[in-house]
Amino acid sequence: MFRRTFWFTAGAAAGVWATTKVHRKLKQLTPESLAAQAANKAIDAGHKVREFAVDVRTGMVRREAELGEALGLEAPVDPALPAPRRLAAIEYTEQPRTAYSAHPQNHHPRHYNPHNRNEDH
Repeated sequence: MFRRTFWFTAGAAAGVWATTKVHRKLKQLTPESLAAQAANKAIDAGHKVREFAVDVRTGMVRREAELGEALGLEAPVDPALPAPRRLAAIEYTEQPRTAYSAHPQNHHPRHYNPHNRNEDH
């Protein structure tokens, strides 16, 4: 008799345990729970991306300082030297197209651009 009672109790306990496990798993698979899990993972991924971007910026600043120091860009300017030159942008001025142009295949009436590589297409 004791043996039957033991196995009955063990079976009932196993059934209760299995039922609670199944119910917990079903609650995890509801659409609301899945959406919450996805949102949490997206937030975690966003934090990791932000930390990576901060690390990259910190490394860039450090490396730029190292390069500036190595190249002497941070050094004070000697007043005896002339001021640094700035290259002026050279603007292309369009020439009006004449009837006797060097490129007769370009028959566009408004503009002539000798640097146009799409002229034969």
